[in-house]
Amino acid sequence: MNELTVYNSLLAAWFVLALIVFAALFFVAAPYGRHIRRGWGLTINNRLGWVLMEAPAPVVFAIFFLIGSRTNAVTLVFLGLWEVHYLHRAFIYPFSLRGTAKRMPLVVMSFGIIFNIMNGYLNGRFIFTFSEYNVANWLIDPRFIVGILLFVLGFIINRQADQALRELRQPGESGYKISNRHLYRWISCPNYLGEIVIWTGWALATWSLPGLAFAFWTVANLLPRARANHAWYLRTFPDYPPERKALIPRIW
Repeated sequence: MNELTVYNSLLAAWFVLALIVFAALFFVAAPYGRHIRRGWGLTINNRLGWVLMEAPAPVVFAIFFLIGSRTNAVTLVFLGLWEVHYLHRAFIYPFSLRGTAKRMPLVVMSFGIIFNIMNGYLNGRFIFTFSEYNVANWLIDPRFIVGILLFVLGFIINRQADQALRELRQPGESGYKISNRHLYRWISCPNYLGEIVIWTGWALATWSLPGLAFAFWTVANLLPRARANHAWYLRTFPDYPPERKALIPRIW
């Protein structure tokens, strides 16, 4: 049994696990942020938890770049996109959060670490070892171009949403408020929409099963989370805009 056989088996299992998680999250909201609650064991500082949880993603991907055999203009673009996103997610975003220190269950952090290691392996190993992009053709392929544009668009949406939430709080404040900036005028979770657009673009640009699996995992995690967040806003704020949707403007 060679590595490619093991790789393909892991990839198939990864799709199945995403489907199971997708179904489960409609019944149980992951216990962090506004949904944190007792009964999930030991906790860790939220900022430290974010760093430890997200840091494996850029590290693992970079390792497979260094040991891989597919270094060309296409794979370097993918390396740049991945690292920009995850370096921000791991080492900038956690320290941009305002408010008093919060807690994250260690079990949530641990699941995040496992996910990022596996996801980094599946995507990094494919791109830098198993991929066979024709560089001259792929750089002008509509799938690559549209995928990159979607990735950038999603990144912008995500950053705008994070900034809008950050501006709601003054230093030292910890409560939740309603934002009416940018896409928050129409949906409760534009940060999640941005994340879904990012990895949909990734799946299209890489045109790969591991890229598709990542997009699937993103939807499986964030669509139920958006539903839970939207319901929380409606319960918590009597004046919450009734026309606002959870994730997709005017639709859902």
